[in-house]
Parts: sequence; C-alpha cells; structure tokens
Amino acid sequence: MRVLYITGWCRSGSTVLGNVLAEVPGVVHVGELRFLWRNGVLGTGSNARCGCGDDLRECPVWGRVLEAVRPDGRTLEQHAAEVVAWQDANRTRHTWRTLRTPPRNGWPGTLAATYRAIADVCGAHTVVDSSKYASDAALLSAMPGIDASYVHLVRDPRAVAWSWMQPKAYTGRRSALNSTLNWAGFNLAAEAVGRAHRADALHLRYEDLVRSPRAAVGSILELIGHAGPNPVAADGTVELGGNHTVTGNPNRFGRGRTPIDEDRRWHTALPRPHRAATTLLALPLLRRYGYETRV
Repeated sequence: MRVLYITGWCRSGSTVLGNVLAEVPGVVHVGELRFLWRNGVLGTGSNARCGCGDDLRECPVWGRVLEAVRPDGRTLEQHAAEVVAWQDANRTRHTWRTLRTPPRNGWPGTLAATYRAIADVCGAHTVVDSSKYASDAALLSAMPGIDASYVHLVRDPRAVAWSWMQPKAYTGRRSALNSTLNWAGFNLAAEAVGRAHRADALHLRYEDLVRSPRAAVGSILELIGHAGPNPVAADGTVELGGNHTVTGNPNRFGRGRTPIDEDRRWHTALPRPHRAATTLLALPLLRRYGYETRV
C-alpha cells in the first residue's frame, strides 16, 4: 500500500487537496490522522466529528480502525492516552532527529498499523494523510510494506496569518506572529523530509494548486504512480462525495460540484502592521518559495 503524506503548515489548502484526491479510485483521505486519538477518543482536541458527520467513535470507519489497532488488555481510552504521550515525544521540532533515528516507543508501529487498518476497512490502496507533522512523515520510510510519497504544500504566510485571525468553526485563532513562526518551523521541517526523499517528494504552492488544479493534481497522481482518472474537470471544479476525515478545515463537510478557487481576501483585509511583521519574519522563505517580498 502507499501513503501520501502532506506536510506544511495549517490553512494552506491541505483539506481541499486531500478531498480532491479522495475522488480518485482506490484513494482515501483521512484528514489529520494524528488527532484521531486525542480528538476522537479522549475528547481533548478541538473537534470530535468525522467528515461523514458522525462522532469519530461512532463512525463505521473509525470505530473499526480504533478497535483494530487497540492492543488486547487496553481500553480505547488507555490506548489513546499512550498514543498521545508517544506523539508528544515526536513533534515537529524532532523531525531532524527522527530522520536519523526513529523513536523506539509504540508510535511508529501504531501509525503503521493504523494505515493498514484504514486501507483494509476502506478498500483503498493509497491513504492520504494531511496531518502536516513532518516528524510523522519522517517515520514512513522505515515502515515495512508501505511505499511513502510526500507533498510539501506551502501558502503565502500573509494569507495564512489572515486566515488564522478570522473566527472559524472549532479551529481556533492565532496571532499573525504565532502563525508565521509556526509557518516557518513547519515548512523548514517539511523541507528536511523532502530533501531526505527527493525522488518521492513534490513541492507545491497553494497558489499554483488553485490556479491550475487539474495540472497540480495530475502531478501528484504521477508522483504516486496512479493512472487516475484526474477528478478535476477542465473548468477547475470537482465533484466531492462523502469523506471520513479527522478534524481539518470545516470545508471538509462540503459536498457536490465544488470550484477550486483562490481566497485572495487577505490582499486587502490583512492590516498593514500585521502584513509588515509577517513579511519581515518570513522573508528568507518568501524568497525561496517565490513570493512577493514587498510590504
């Protein structure tokens, strides 16, 4: 089986990209899988609903997956607490260490078993994970029986900062400073994974995705060796069916014919002081990723 892992920072379009890819036969998008145990079992995260609308534990997919990977003698709550503790020992800042030496706790084995359970329950051969934790992406190449591919999805940090400043259902808010510092850290970690797996990695800007979605999705299908068909129509729309995504942008609940459009509101709505601060903080990476550097 294959796992396509999307790295980068939040509010960069990963939920939309994953749900578009899920319309390809044999591909399932699971959203931010890392939060399955925290949100779905422990209830300490921001949202416990699956993309299908059910609570994660009541969802026919996640209920079976959670039971499949739960060790004998452990309740779901006990296992979830162990998983979250293992995850906390393998965060984004640990990516470089993980690339050298994977952790020896139970997280790598649990993650691998979860991918296999998802593929089995969903009848899929490719799992798209948009958790965006480069430290987890760094584990994949050491998992036997799994072929890994990586998409580093990046968006202009000023657009991301503006998005984080807007109230949105259950996803919380961040300041422009907080967003930009995380944007830099998560993207640097994503670069490290991409360098370690150059033949299996693709760098993709959100702006290129929304301006030429069919071409962008085509390049990803080529990366994972999938013949398609490409679900994006010539007019840049896609027919979205149901999904079983863990957390992610609230647009994961959308269905039907959907345009893949660029959200450009930040160009006029982001206050100049926030725009200037974000530009200065992100300046080296702005240049590297081909973004405008003027305030």
